[in-house]
Amino acid sequence: MRDSVLFISPSAVEAATVSQMLGSIDIPCVHVETLKRAQQMFKTEGFGAILTEARLPDGTWADVVRLVGGAGGSPAVVVTDNLADARFWVNALERGAYDVLAKPFYCGEVQRILANALHEPPRLTRAMALAK
Repeated sequence: MRDSVLFISPSAVEAATVSQMLGSIDIPCVHVETLKRAQQMFKTEGFGAILTEARLPDGTWADVVRLVGGAGGSPAVVVTDNLADARFWVNALERGAYDVLAKPFYCGEVQRILANALHEPPRLTRAMALAK
């Protein structure tokens, strides 16, 4: 499953949309609604990338970054939000996210960012580890 995306979102409608966008380029997408469920999935499955809402019913995107930070092969974390702006994007990158996807979703952008996240290790996280 290293070639798949885990989407953490309370919205089943958005999950279906993202799954359809990624499915059209043969990238499997698994949906969970909470951080707790994502932790369970993450322990048993290996995902190449994680797309997460900025705010979850039981946590935030920063909790997701911390969760995957200790895992071997750390998947790229892409954060999505209705209120994403330049300040949020910089904050997310500085704290270990791979990228930010603003809403509403645009098919080409979703496909490009997540395909790159699956096939290219997170640069900032790698650079920070090397700097230590």
